[in-house]
Amino acid sequence: MARKSSGAWEWSRTAQTRKSMLQAAREVFGEHGFAEANVSDVVTRAGSSVGSLYHHFGGKAELFMALWEDHQLAQEQASASSVAKARQDGVDDPVELLITGSRAYLTGAWERRDLVRLFMDGDGPPGFELLRRTRGRQWLRQNAALLGAGAEPIDRLTVAVLTTVIGEAAREVATSDTEEAACEVIEAAVVLIRRLDPVSRHPDPAA
Repeated sequence: MARKSSGAWEWSRTAQTRKSMLQAAREVFGEHGFAEANVSDVVTRAGSSVGSLYHHFGGKAELFMALWEDHQLAQEQASASSVAKARQDGVDDPVELLITGSRAYLTGAWERRDLVRLFMDGDGPPGFELLRRTRGRQWLRQNAALLGAGAEPIDRLTVAVLTTVIGEAAREVATSDTEEAACEVIEAAVVLIRRLDPVSRHPDPAA
């Protein structure tokens, strides 16, 4: 039992150290960008040591990537839980489910606007852009599955446009001056999603 208690304490301490470093990195990267950020500033703000940072993350680049992964996970979890709740409430229209998930995603973009602005600046470590593009393709596939999009070029293109609309809306939300302005962007995105509805609108190419 003592060993289990000790193990739980060690896990808790490790989790807290990681959390503190990520918060410090969020602040330092936000203030200086990736290239100009200094590891010593991160560990000082976290109340830790350089050795501890390298132990938990491996270096500045890995710390940046971990911060991005945490942000992506938070966004994805918010969207997924919102869609799951909507389904429990009886919503089964694919476009309405997409809108529900998008609202959660865009609300998160406002709540974590400092991170969205950081990651959209293009100032990241080598390999970051590739990782972001890979995640973008995964997001596209998820949206296609949610909408039940077919294999026709018009279906694929419409889903790609919808996904781009949501991504660009997140950028606009994050750079909004006020929450009211951010909400207006979110509502505009919803209007565009409904106009581009790939489920109920299937144009006849011969028309």
